[in-house]
This record gives sequence, structure tokens and C-alpha cells, in this order.
Amino acid sequence: MTQTASSDARRIIFVTGPSGAGRSSALNVLEDAGYETIDNLPLRLLTDLLDGPGQDRPLALGIDPRNRDFSTNTIIDTLGRLTAVPGLAPELLFLDCQSEVLLRRFSETRRRHPLAPDDRPSEGIIRELEMLQPLRARADVLIDTSELNVHQLREEVEHWFAPGGQRHLSVSVQSFSYKRGLPRSVDMVFDCRFLRNPYWDPALRGSDGRDAAVADYIRSDPRSGPFAEKVTDLCLWLLPAYRDEGKSYLSIAFGCTGGQHRSVAMAESLALRLAEEGWQVSIRHRELDLRKKEEA
Repeated sequence: MTQTASSDARRIIFVTGPSGAGRSSALNVLEDAGYETIDNLPLRLLTDLLDGPGQDRPLALGIDPRNRDFSTNTIIDTLGRLTAVPGLAPELLFLDCQSEVLLRRFSETRRRHPLAPDDRPSEGIIRELEMLQPLRARADVLIDTSELNVHQLREEVEHWFAPGGQRHLSVSVQSFSYKRGLPRSVDMVFDCRFLRNPYWDPALRGSDGRDAAVADYIRSDPRSGPFAEKVTDLCLWLLPAYRDEGKSYLSIAFGCTGGQHRSVAMAESLALRLAEEGWQVSIRHRELDLRKKEEA
């Protein structure tokens, strides 16, 4: 568990993840946000870097198996050692991605995988994902880039790593369709499929849960109000506990059959309520975003 740090502590972000998941793009975002960024720094030089000039700036370090002295144990040990140093706030950002998406990205760019330069990219992807599992499990912030474009990735990175390096609990609320499976890396999931489904009303079928008429239709289900109230109360009770334990982010997801009506409405409602209570909240509707991408 990450140690809670004071607001004036120097933030040090270790950025890692499988090749093709967007590490370079994330480092560019952090650089634009005011971080000093260095990619593939040998870890043995880290102490000299921290003792050098520019100690007031937050730092972002790109780490991957191409580092000459790469070792998951060394990285985890380094994070633990830096956590104990007063005035430093180290964090591990892991950019995750589904293996089939990584393979497609390598195929589209015709790049060789760094861990399989003379073999099929799929072999290198498998090796790297296995190698990085301990870091994925240790991550303070995990962003799945499988379905994100560069603009959405920028929004995610900026959301978790605000300018000025303020440390707080950030909350992500999202909706999804069970037909396409559970989202990756969510902490809490709520099933909305027991609520009245606006899909069966022809006048509402083409709209989504952000539409006032759809939201009203869902609220007309007598089970909707108690469900929303209990979920909100649970989240408001848990969030301070997670924050006090040093957790950097929490992801909450609502699912329904198509990811268009009930889950969207419930996600919008919870996000608004949490924001009203002062929590930093981002919201994403997986199926609506995918549809928008397909129509573009």
C-alpha cells in the first residue's frame, strides 16, 4: 500500500507496461504537465539523478525490459526504498493492454517486438506480459489502454497526475455492457440488469442514459431509488477509508445488458453525487465511446 505523502513531497512516477501500450505517449503527457521525464534510465543512476539539480520538479521515469539493468524485483525494491525517504512520493503507473490489441498494433506498424526481434511479435508479447506481472500487481495507478485513443489516454494520465503533483484519491466511474465482458482493472462492480429496461420502449431505444427521459424512466422503477441510495452510501463510506490507507485511485463500474441505458444513467448519477461531495471524479461510458469511435 502506498504511503500517504504530504502535498509538498516530490512526486516520482515510474511509468511501465508492455511495449505498444502507450508508455511514450504517457511520458509526453507528463512532460507537458511539468514533469521532468527520462525514458530507459538505468536504475543504478537514479540516486545521482535525485541528488542532482532540479529537485523541486516532479519526475517521470520510463521503465521497460529494454533497460540495461531491468529487474522487476529491483524496481519494486526501489519503490519501497524511496517510499521511506522523507520528501519523496514515488508511484508506479502501469499501462496495461490486451494481448490481441498489442498484436494488432505491432502488425499495423510492422514493428519488431523488442523481446522477440527475430521471432513473431506474439512471442515477445507473451514473454513481456509474464515478465511484467509483478509490476502490474504492484501498480499504484493502472490504466488499460486497449480501447483508448491518444486523446483519451492524455485525459486519463492528466486525471491521475494533476499538475502540481497533488496526491489524493481519484475516482473513475464507468458503464459497460455485460455482452462485451467486465472492464479490466475495476475495483467495484454493480449489476443494473434488474432495473426496468428503456430498450423496450421504442421512444427511448435510440437514446442513452444521459437523456433525461431515459433517466426518468429508470427512476420510475421502485427499486431504482433504494439501489442508487445504497450504492452511493456505500461509496461515500468507503472512499475516505481507501484515501486514508493511501490508495491513489478507485474504479467503480455499472453494467447492464447493452451498456446504453441503465448502467449509463446509474454511472452519471453516482459521478454527480460524488463530485457534489468534493471527490475528484472522471466518467467513461465504454460502449458509447466505442460506438462514437466506430461512427467517426
